[in-house]
Amino acid sequence: MALNKVKSIVSSTPVVVFSKTYCGYCRRVKDLFKQLGASFMVIELDEERDGDELQSALAAWTGQGTVPNVFIGGKHIGGCDSVMEKHHRGELVTLLTNAGAVTINSA
Repeated sequence: MALNKVKSIVSSTPVVVFSKTYCGYCRRVKDLFKQLGASFMVIELDEERDGDELQSALAAWTGQGTVPNVFIGGKHIGGCDSVMEKHHRGELVTLLTNAGAVTINSA
């Protein structure tokens, strides 16, 4: 049940951050996405009634049991380190743009 819910959220939303409100790594990713002007959905697992089940389903599906657990364009990106690494390599904005979460302003 939880796995179906997670997959449904990921497939229906361009960018999803599975997070916990008190997690500093989650905050870094959310702040970066805000800085980049990305539209994204945040699922705060510590505020969801079935948060533990969702996190277990994510771990079974992705092999990653920690948060943040980030998906862009339906593809599992990973956690904070993976997101930051993609950003530093100049790949993150392209992923976000291709997913429709960021629009490039033509000046």
